[in-house]
Amino acid sequence: MTPSGFLSQILQFAVALAAAPLLTGWVNQCRAWLQNRTAPSLLQPYRTLHKLFYKESVVAEDASVLFRFTPYVVFGCMALACGIVPALSTDLPLAPAADAIALVGLFALARVFISLAAMDIGTAFGTLGARREMLIGFLAEPALLMTLFSASLITHSTSLANIVQKMAHSHFEIYPSLAFAGVAFTIVSLAENARVPVDNPTTHLELTMVHEALILEYSARYLALLEWAASFEAVRLLLHRAGAVLPVGRGRGQRSAGTGLFAADAGGQAGDRRFAAGADRDVQRQDAHLPRA
Repeated sequence: MTPSGFLSQILQFAVALAAAPLLTGWVNQCRAWLQNRTAPSLLQPYRTLHKLFYKESVVAEDASVLFRFTPYVVFGCMALACGIVPALSTDLPLAPAADAIALVGLFALARVFISLAAMDIGTAFGTLGARREMLIGFLAEPALLMTLFSASLITHSTSLANIVQKMAHSHFEIYPSLAFAGVAFTIVSLAENARVPVDNPTTHLELTMVHEALILEYSARYLALLEWAASFEAVRLLLHRAGAVLPVGRGRGQRSAGTGLFAADAGGQAGDRRFAAGADRDVQRQDAHLPRA
């Protein structure tokens, strides 16, 4: 770990904290434009979080410690997931913990806690949302893991830092497997972000209520933490989408900002070496069939 890596880690956390609500505001604007409605302000999520943090929380009498503790666990898992992804540098203090399997494990931990908290109160909506959330996670998380393995098989490592580092030293190359992984990742992103057709975060109808049912009993700072964590989820998936499955080239030997995002151009040098070795073997075969003097 170097001082620049430590500063990059702090900067990455700061950027994720500040930019997450901004991304949510942009998504809300795009949805309003597509529905031919007046779009809200881009800074509306910041105002909502500010209002919720200053409100007094109301908790059910039957709520246990798990219900109060869950928003902090979910927020911490999502913040850590954004922090360990090598987006600004590969020399981060948390780089040793940045593993594809551990990353998916963080999402599973947050999903289990929010589902248990939804059932803790004993309401019908909370139980319904928890069951649907676990079903969606059962289908989406293995698919997410397979998309990350598409990049891991190319670099022969599940460490995110190693994947980025190897990709940074290779030529631009397009892998058909990553193209299919990109399509799968898009579908998984819709499920993880609670978007149509899997879920609709703006609805209160029972038939389409998943995310809203999970947080229906929360208010004030607890609700603010969960909404902020949902914004972290969108930022994290955007980082993975931009780097893990898109064939974007990287400069040689680059370790600072820009080397992250899982550039899917690894294996270029290895491919060149295989091509050259194959050409040498073809020349040797042709020489073997030539008549001897």
